[in-house]
Amino acid sequence: MPKIRILEPIDNLCDYTFNFCWNDSKLRPEDIIHFQEGTYFTYADLVAMLKAGGDLHIEGNVGKRLAYSMGTDLKHLGGTGKMEKAGNVFVEGDVGPEAGMGMASGSLYVKGNIAEPLGNLLEVTSDVEGYRKFRSITDILCNGPGKDALKANSLTENTLKLNDGILRGTIGARCNWQGTIVVEEDVYNGTGVLMQQGTIVINGNAGMNTGSHLNGGTVVVHGNVGEFSGAYMKDGKLIFMDAKGYVGAGMTGGAIYSKKKASTSPPAAKARMEKEDIELIRKTMETGRVESMLFNKYEPEKEKEKFVAVHMRDGSIVMRKI
Repeated sequence: MPKIRILEPIDNLCDYTFNFCWNDSKLRPEDIIHFQEGTYFTYADLVAMLKAGGDLHIEGNVGKRLAYSMGTDLKHLGGTGKMEKAGNVFVEGDVGPEAGMGMASGSLYVKGNIAEPLGNLLEVTSDVEGYRKFRSITDILCNGPGKDALKANSLTENTLKLNDGILRGTIGARCNWQGTIVVEEDVYNGTGVLMQQGTIVINGNAGMNTGSHLNGGTVVVHGNVGEFSGAYMKDGKLIFMDAKGYVGAGMTGGAIYSKKKASTSPPAAKARMEKEDIELIRKTMETGRVESMLFNKYEPEKEKEKFVAVHMRDGSIVMRKI
């Protein structure tokens, strides 16, 4: 098993996204990781090991965003955008916040503490003595828990219930599962990002980017959502009571519903509530018919046809489509 010993906490280790700064000077895949002792691994080296299905052992405390989007073949970096198999990361030390954000496969084994907010992770019974084991929620739902038993949460055939009080982000990332995820508390950023089917119900408030890049399924928030919710939606439904910031930026499909009037970013625009929309609100938000009718609906605004005035020889003017 490859080993790296770090003397100070480092952010973005095993981060498949390279913090999305791979094309500037903040973080490049070929950069050698600082504060190593006796090795010269780059950020890309660690990702390559995991993509090949290998395991990695890290000695020392790690910083923020460990294993970000681990187990995904990212379109942003020229991939298919689909889930892929990944190895396991063993950390002999503490782990900083946002570990496993957007994580789709593989496992994290941690000897020390893991800080909140967590990413798309659930703790399961460990098969390695001395380590706590964490798996991706998406992996557990799409591929099954196998021999792993969940700790402090429950999973039935069609429902995953999270009630352990842990703050999590990117819950259900890239999930393609027909069941329902129910969270009894507030959640962090990115709930349902890139989800393809299924339902997520949040009985609290949600953070930024809720339902962003949603590609199917339904995200229901019985509280408020943060900025940029519903950004770049392709399909699906996003329902909430109120939004702290602009919603629907760059969305190309799907629908957003808000109890209070929301501020939108193009191309999101106010749309008419139809009978099926009212029935959806009644079912998901558990409201009466009259209250359901008061919700606001937003969809991508269709591009308006453009015309140009053409002056004819007889002096008349004809409007023609551009």
